[in-house]
Amino acid sequence: MPTKYDLVLSHEDSFARAVATGVIVRRPITIWDFLVPFMFVFRVLTMKKETETFATNFLFLRKLALGAASDINKGEDRRNRIARIEGETRDRLISQKLYSGRLHQGQMAQVNLLIDHYSKLLNAEGKNYDSLVKNAYQTRSNYQTFQHQLTLAEKESDTAVFVVFGEPDKVWQEILTKQTVIDRLREKEIDRVFLEESD
Repeated sequence: MPTKYDLVLSHEDSFARAVATGVIVRRPITIWDFLVPFMFVFRVLTMKKETETFATNFLFLRKLALGAASDINKGEDRRNRIARIEGETRDRLISQKLYSGRLHQGQMAQVNLLIDHYSKLLNAEGKNYDSLVKNAYQTRSNYQTFQHQLTLAEKESDTAVFVVFGEPDKVWQEILTKQTVIDRLREKEIDRVFLEESD
């Protein structure tokens, strides 16, 4: 039987892949993709690699926060754990040549929200992800409040990424697509978990 940690991680992995697929696959296919068979195969392989990279990047903060929530629930000091995450996220942003104080601050806001969220899930009763969410949040409204706070933190980070990249059209379009896909997936999740409250 999977642990609560495994249930949450599996859900986050599936969610990240669904977001990645929604962002990567939405790119328009050109006539050349159909006329030149090699181009089509190359595009499919490229999309697969881009999807994996996107999902890995999307999961980075979530895995850090889930690990931290688990460790904090077992007694580790929250401040020490967050200090370690601050260092890891800063170092990663620097290595990717994306560091800005605004982006780092936005990522840490997400991490703090996610640690609280994952702590609730890890302390809740349930045999699957949906039951963990339902038992942790009790009502649609409570869960929507968390999702809204997380969305705001994500949008702040996305805006900071946009400023760092400086390629207005391409980057902004991908950010908007990502946000649209996330919003749609979260609404479906909320409706599924709190089905009887959807009236």
